[in-house]
Amino acid sequence: MYILMIILLLASIVAGISLGPSAVGIKQIIPTIFGNGSFKEEFILFSIRMPRVFVLTLAGMALALSGAILQTLTKNDLADPGIIGINAGAGVAITVFYLFVDASSKYYAYQLPAVGFLGAIITAGLIFIFTTDKRNGIQPVKLVLMGVGIASALSGLMVIMISGAKNEDVQFITKWLSGNIWGADWPFILALLPWLIVAIPVLLWKQKSMNLLVLDETVAKGLGVSINRDRILLLVIAVALAGSAVSVVGSISFIGLIAPHIAKQLVGSKHQNFLLLSPIIGAAILVFADTIGRIIYTETIPAGIIVAIIGAPYFLYLLRKSI
Repeated sequence: MYILMIILLLASIVAGISLGPSAVGIKQIIPTIFGNGSFKEEFILFSIRMPRVFVLTLAGMALALSGAILQTLTKNDLADPGIIGINAGAGVAITVFYLFVDASSKYYAYQLPAVGFLGAIITAGLIFIFTTDKRNGIQPVKLVLMGVGIASALSGLMVIMISGAKNEDVQFITKWLSGNIWGADWPFILALLPWLIVAIPVLLWKQKSMNLLVLDETVAKGLGVSINRDRILLLVIAVALAGSAVSVVGSISFIGLIAPHIAKQLVGSKHQNFLLLSPIIGAAILVFADTIGRIIYTETIPAGIIVAIIGAPYFLYLLRKSI
């Protein structure tokens, strides 16, 4: 199953590179990579398509892993960094940073993920404080409702902040809110990659603990899990992955909801089985959504909108099952 999903991801990447208003055909990709293409083909491939597709791949992986972690921590199949407000928290921090910091700084691409993480971790902390009961732990439905409410409030705050801003600033924030990919350049790949390089080994190390965290707290403690320590560590990783991803690709929801569910359906619910399959599926979905948004209309439809069209019905289906 892993091989099949990897093939699907590679097919999505090839489609993302080769399709679009200025097409570089599949037959031209390999010769162009080895320096035998025209100037136009090399420019499209190396300056536009490849960095965009690689950024999308990394962002899709980060969002899928974040969703998988949050679903484990909350014991809630509806958990997703976009749905429960983490993306919106990152968005407020990014909006403030964008409006008041010079974008021409050479470190700008690397600062954005850190800023997104800061906003996301503050928001996540508030949400978990308000939805955790000392006796019963995290309340799953309350978490979703609180997250949706906070996300709406923070989105409104972003609109207020840009109401008196310059026209280009308003356009940027509006595109960010719709999930329009804007950080599609090579430096943003280097800005996203370290977060995944750090997160994935930690998650592999904590797979067994994550299996136990979905059980009753008493059982998990009896089996030697340090619940509070592991929850904090995993929450920080989930927020870091989501915050860094949305800081580059915009506010994209549902990847963290859909990808882990598909992975669990394919290989089972043990973290050793599905945890690393989720990011492969998440990356394939996001690259595919962006490619569809670029080719079905004369104007590019933001990937966030395409993903929402796919994910919203699935979210409503899961919400109906959980109530």
